[in-house]
Amino acid sequence: MRARLIRWGSSLAVELPAETVAALGLTEGREVEIDPRPASAGPSPLLAAMLEEARRLGPGAEPESIDWGPDVGAEIVRDDDPY
Repeated sequence: MRARLIRWGSSLAVELPAETVAALGLTEGREVEIDPRPASAGPSPLLAAMLEEARRLGPGAEPESIDWGPDVGAEIVRDDDPY
């Protein structure tokens, strides 16, 4: 998708077509995340696509847990530690 940058006071804003706004369920004032990677770095999967793939695979597709042994060093977290 392509979008146009427009001047909004001293800032720039991304202008999105109304159908894109509606399809994404966006509302004025909502925060969105902008990925600063160059386009050549490859696209990130959309959340909807990832959720659909998880539904397709089903709960049986979860990998088995791996026992890596006891926690050591900074991995150790004490429940009674206030920090």
